[in-house]
Amino acid sequence: METHLDILVEKNSAANKKLYDYQHHDLNLLFEKLSAHANHKAKLLYQLPTGGGKTIIFSEIAKRFILNYGKKVIVLSHRIELCQQTTKALKGMGVVNRVIDSKVKKISIKDHFECYVAMVETLKRRIDEGLINTSSVGLVIVDEAHHNSFHKLLSKFPNAAVIGVTATPFSSDVNLPMKGFYDELLVGESISNLIKQGFLAKPKLHSYDVELNTLKTGLTGDFTVSTSDALYGSEVMLDLLLHAYESHSMRKKTLIFNNGIFTSNRVEEVFSKAGYAIRHLDNKTSSAERKEILKWFKRTKGAILSSVSILTTGFDEPSIQSVILYRATTSLTLYHQMIGRGARCCSGKKKFSIIDLGNNCERFGEWNSEIDWNHVFNHPEIYHENLSRSTQQTHVIPIEMRNTFPNSLEVSFDVVAAYHKALEDGQKAKIVIRDSIRQHALMCLDNAEGDLAKALELCHVLDKEIDYRIKLYGKCLSKVTRDYITWLGDDYRLRLKKMIQKLMAKSMTLPVAS
Repeated sequence: METHLDILVEKNSAANKKLYDYQHHDLNLLFEKLSAHANHKAKLLYQLPTGGGKTIIFSEIAKRFILNYGKKVIVLSHRIELCQQTTKALKGMGVVNRVIDSKVKKISIKDHFECYVAMVETLKRRIDEGLINTSSVGLVIVDEAHHNSFHKLLSKFPNAAVIGVTATPFSSDVNLPMKGFYDELLVGESISNLIKQGFLAKPKLHSYDVELNTLKTGLTGDFTVSTSDALYGSEVMLDLLLHAYESHSMRKKTLIFNNGIFTSNRVEEVFSKAGYAIRHLDNKTSSAERKEILKWFKRTKGAILSSVSILTTGFDEPSIQSVILYRATTSLTLYHQMIGRGARCCSGKKKFSIIDLGNNCERFGEWNSEIDWNHVFNHPEIYHENLSRSTQQTHVIPIEMRNTFPNSLEVSFDVVAAYHKALEDGQKAKIVIRDSIRQHALMCLDNAEGDLAKALELCHVLDKEIDYRIKLYGKCLSKVTRDYITWLGDDYRLRLKKMIQKLMAKSMTLPVAS
């Protein structure tokens, strides 16, 4: 009599999907690690960027494990959309599987399915009710493993190995580090290498400095919806968003991420009024309407989709050409998930745009920059501390800098106040930079004792203060990119040196008082 395992093997040859070299390499390494552990009960965490093919890889893991060991596999997810995506991918690999949902009340020991897909809460209830036997499960695969909700279930499978899969092996809760649940981290191909090999699109970043002092963090550690709505729902921010879109995303298929429904509705209203094709989607949108909106987004050239709390996972639309982060977040995972929606390649698409309106790239680094994931995994407390510092908005002039300019009565300069005064007086904003440069030049001269070389050397002591003033000035202007801010900083330093030389020469020609 033909067994279910025989059927599975037979289907594999027809359903097998092509794996890339880096995927083959990672799969072989994972199984080497499994084999090295007694009873194959390792707890491994596997990192691969969004768009690298995590679903295909863990589907292949499930298939190989069933073939090699003849034991059941359970794939855990935290959202129904991911369950549906996973069951489809498993079937594509030839793995016959069953979704454990509200309709499934009991799984018999003699159940012929070798693989199951389940949401965490549903599976936990079935296990707590004693309706599911977990002793025959040999492997638990955890999709989006950075979510802490999975940990309460891992102890329920006494005979199983665990493989967690995530793009960001970093827990948002400092008290629940991932190294406390997994024995080892295996790092896959980097974003930069996937771009070089043509598997991911190349990003073009347009980042704007935004004043975030009004944002407050909530119990989750991320910025609250209410304070985000107050900032991003304001006229000045909506005006900046529209300007950024028209400057860098015009006629591109664009996905906008918001923190609150109020803001997203305002975005839809403003863009519709400006004559752009836009729809709004959030986690309260009905299934039927969501399906219709996504179909519209896919088929409409230059469509804009404004979303909230959705589309960060389980959503694959390669035709997206631009991603706008119209929110700030303290979540490294969310940052990568949002940008990753635009990174997938398709015919005719090799690049995509990122517009950052939440200082997120400044907080986490550019999306495709190298990250030492092993260091993050082994020392998460350091990373948490660095993120905490990055959200602080205070500015204090270092005592070392103050002591370097003892002859200067005033070393601070209120850029924002100077900017508003210039506007009130009907003057151009650029006089703020002129006055700031002049003050810095006088500070250098007052403390150089008539030595031009020393005065020019003192310019370097002011580097951090110059960067801070330029940043504030950019926020006052609002509609400027980081590239412009970088140029402005270079121009500031060049003009500072010229002014020092000019003022020094002028002082040398003045008549000496008798």
